[in-house]
Amino acid sequence: MVHTGAVTLAAAALLAALPVNAGLYSKSSPVIQVDGENYDRLIAQSNYTSIVEFYAPWCGHCKNLQPAYEKAAKNLAGLAKVAAVDCDKESNKPFCGQFGVQGFPTLKIIKPGSKSGKPVVEDYNGPRTAKGIVDAVVDKIPNHVKRVDDKTLEGWLADSNNTAKAILFTDKGKTSALLKSIAIDFKGSIHVAQIRNTDKEKASLELFGVTKFPTLILLPGGKETEGIVYDGEMRKEAMVAFLSQAATPNPDPAPAKVKLPKSKDSKRASKAKESTNSAEDAATATEEVLEEEATESPSPEVEHEKPIVLPEPAPPIDILDTEKELHIVCLGSKTGTCILVLLPNYPDEVGAAAVGSFSEVAHKHKQHNRKLFPFYVLPEKNGGYAQLKGALGMGNGLEIIAVNGRRGWWKKLPSDGTIAAKDVTEEAIENWVDAIRLGEGAKEKLPEGLIPEEEEPVGEEEKPAEEPVVVEEVKVDEAKAEEPTASLKPHDEL
Repeated sequence: MVHTGAVTLAAAALLAALPVNAGLYSKSSPVIQVDGENYDRLIAQSNYTSIVEFYAPWCGHCKNLQPAYEKAAKNLAGLAKVAAVDCDKESNKPFCGQFGVQGFPTLKIIKPGSKSGKPVVEDYNGPRTAKGIVDAVVDKIPNHVKRVDDKTLEGWLADSNNTAKAILFTDKGKTSALLKSIAIDFKGSIHVAQIRNTDKEKASLELFGVTKFPTLILLPGGKETEGIVYDGEMRKEAMVAFLSQAATPNPDPAPAKVKLPKSKDSKRASKAKESTNSAEDAATATEEVLEEEATESPSPEVEHEKPIVLPEPAPPIDILDTEKELHIVCLGSKTGTCILVLLPNYPDEVGAAAVGSFSEVAHKHKQHNRKLFPFYVLPEKNGGYAQLKGALGMGNGLEIIAVNGRRGWWKKLPSDGTIAAKDVTEEAIENWVDAIRLGEGAKEKLPEGLIPEEEEPVGEEEKPAEEPVVVEEVKVDEAKAEEPTASLKPHDEL
């Protein structure tokens, strides 16, 4: 049997043979790439709400989340920002540490605070689905839209009379994310309001001659200016273009950092103070000069900058190199339950993910001193590989089974036919293993002849010259089901 040291190298070679993904999100992805250098400009200084994923390319749960996360980014386009940080990059590890990232993926919603450049950061612990993410982010979009009616309309129009205003007449009672985002685009330049179509608001409707809903009206100069009716589709880009005739939308992202050169007067003043003032005065002068420079807001507020520590991955499960090893540990007349990952000579990403998930589950149980039956990789080169697949009627490709030689049963990992990535996540593997430990689910009888009959002990005169190989027998008491394992967290533990 190949044990931990050699197995680690073998599993590493297996994984290394698969395509390497430098990052989960390409340049063409709707997900924004964020790091420690551009976070402040893209996220912290933005008037928009953002959700940021902290991930590692090797993380199985991150890969599973990727399609839903990109779908959420498409649905939130123009309404909020969807960003991601690759915490596996050395340059990003201190930045991820600042956010207290301890597992992947970690999702955080970042919404504008009361002070510019000082956002509020909240953990997202909702469903890892596109809908769940979209709903949570939309709920956090700042609402700068004023709800007015017949009683309050005149006062709202009179307030800041010279400022442009926009009014949406609608049948909806709730302010839409679209209107919220438009109010964000024109924050400080166009006041946005909403009037709901009810029997109580007839005066407002008659004042502006509104007969259909929704209707958007722009008042470029205030109360006395004649309103301009928008006749296009209720889509973000077209509506922003319409309102842009009254004001320019706020730039986003914020302009890049620009340092202004010191003026000659500033330099003379600094030299004069250096020669005549005390050290305290000189420090004050330095502060005054620094105020002339345009700077970005600081990195996220934390007590200390602590780099994230990424521990080594779990040791890969053992590989059975020979048919003899297979019969000794799994297919013997006295062997208990064990799980076999039947891995083809040219495994794909699903096969590598399966080995990784079983390795993580086994490692977690070992760390908590929990009794658990063993997991093994059965490679195609093993002589028992083809024999076992033939006896159980399996085809080519990856197969995963639990088998008990002593009790003569076996069961297959549940799937919709071919094993897919969703079938071999840590959570899926953990649930299947727990079901086996608790004796749940149907089992199939092993075919006759697959388990070799126990040989009679030989006498002294017939004993061979060499001592037989002694391998510790795997014993599992299946009569007594162990306490179920606590389910894994919905992200990869570090």
